[in-house]
Amino acid sequence: MQRCGVEEILKSLENKEKLSLILVKRGAKSTKLQQIITTAEERGIKVIQGSENDLWRMSRDNGTGTPDALGLVGREPNDTLEQTLSKGGLIWLLAGAAYPVNIGFCIRTAEVSGADAVIIDADLTNQERKSAKRASMKAHRFIPVHWTNGLEAVREAKKAGFRIISLEDTGDTTPWESDLTGDIVIIVGGERHGIPEGILGESDQVIRIPMTGFVPSFNLQAPLSSVAIEAQRQRN
Repeated sequence: MQRCGVEEILKSLENKEKLSLILVKRGAKSTKLQQIITTAEERGIKVIQGSENDLWRMSRDNGTGTPDALGLVGREPNDTLEQTLSKGGLIWLLAGAAYPVNIGFCIRTAEVSGADAVIIDADLTNQERKSAKRASMKAHRFIPVHWTNGLEAVREAKKAGFRIISLEDTGDTTPWESDLTGDIVIIVGGERHGIPEGILGESDQVIRIPMTGFVPSFNLQAPLSSVAIEAQRQRN
C-alpha cells in the first residue's frame, strides 16, 4: 500500500495510479518533490507533512535512508462507511471496546496488517477518541476508521455481501483452520463483556483463539493481532 520515495511516487503519478494521500517530510525541498506536490494539488490528492522520524518509522527499509515522501495507495482514509463497504476487503469491528489505548493499538495493528477499514463501537468521549488516535501512532490517518453502532454496521455489511466472523471463546475452529479471504468483517468484543449477543447472532462463523494458561482471557489486541497476521498470510 506504500509508494516509498520521490521516484516511486513520480512513477505512480505518471502511471495514473490512484494515490489517496502523500506524506511529505517537513522542511524537505527539491524540484521533484515540488513537482509531486503541484501534481497532487491539481488532482485533489491530500498532502500532509510529517517529521523525519515519522517517515523513517513508516517507510519500507530499502537501505536508502529516510525518504522525502511516502504515498498511500489502496485506501481512502476519509471514505464513508457506505463507500468502505462498496469496495470490499477485510474490515475489523471492535464491539464494545472500553479503553482508548487498547483501541489505538488495534487501529495500528489493523493498518499495519493491511486491513481495509476499522469500525469502532465504543462509548468514548471526544478526548478519549483523541487518546485512542495517539495510541495508534496516528495510524488513523492512513485507514478509514468509522465510529458507529456495531450491530447496524454488521447488518449493512451483510447486505453488501460480507461474511461476518466473530472471535470468541465459544468458537469451534481456530484461525488457521478458517477461511479469512474474500470480503469479511472480523469482530473482536470489548474487554468487559465480549461481543454483544445481537452481533454474535449475526455471525456466519465464530473462531476460537486457543488459551492454555490459568487466566482464560487475552487482552483485546492479542486475539486481533494473531488473527490479523493469519489473515495477512492467507490474503497475500
